[in-house]
Amino acid sequence: MLDAAIKALSQILSPPMRSILWRSIALALVLITVLAIGLQRLLSFLATSGEGWAEAMLGPSSHTPLNVLSWIVSIAAGFGVVFGAIFLMPAITSLVASVFVDEVADHVEREHYPAERPGVALPFGLAVSEGVKTALLTILVYLIALPFVFVAGAGLIAFFIATAWLLGREYFELAAMRFRPPKEAKAMRRDNAAIVFSAGLVIAAFVSIPIVNLATPLFGMAFMVHLHKRLSGPRPELIERERSVPAL
Repeated sequence: MLDAAIKALSQILSPPMRSILWRSIALALVLITVLAIGLQRLLSFLATSGEGWAEAMLGPSSHTPLNVLSWIVSIAAGFGVVFGAIFLMPAITSLVASVFVDEVADHVEREHYPAERPGVALPFGLAVSEGVKTALLTILVYLIALPFVFVAGAGLIAFFIATAWLLGREYFELAAMRFRPPKEAKAMRRDNAAIVFSAGLVIAAFVSIPIVNLATPLFGMAFMVHLHKRLSGPRPELIERERSVPAL
């Protein structure tokens, strides 16, 4: 697994990958910006509506205190937007990964497994739907784990474990579905749940590093391509080729 992680790290900065890296970063930044603007507008709307409702209930004399409170809430909302964007980074990278899954996998397979049968590109709709499902599931799991933030250390541990499970699950299945039907890919992931989760811990550590985590889609996909290859064992066509080569 360590060897697979090192290979994935070394390849994401290679010349063939740089174009994908810059495009994936650009898409991630667009998604983060849209998310931040949406959160800011929502929180501002709630603060303004709450101020109007409170003033109507308490009377004109409460206007100044409510203005001060609204100002404080607006500042808190700004911090909330930043925290929200960081908090949802794994979900964002899941969406980005679904767009570039085949480009990354193709480069990894050509460089490291040139003698093997290449994977079949996933239908774009299937890849994106898997990314959307993972992103939504990530948000749901994070909302469930959110109350544990107020328990010392438990929140961060819960988020890290959830991220490892979710990202390990998505990236492995995307890599496996290039060679197997979706049901078979999911079954293979379940059969190797402990190994996939351990690999997910590596991806979770990667996505927790600010700025560097923008490259998570490339690292996670390349990493899981290697892991899937190793769990699949020797390909039938390679075994047959080895048998046909006369011994020296």
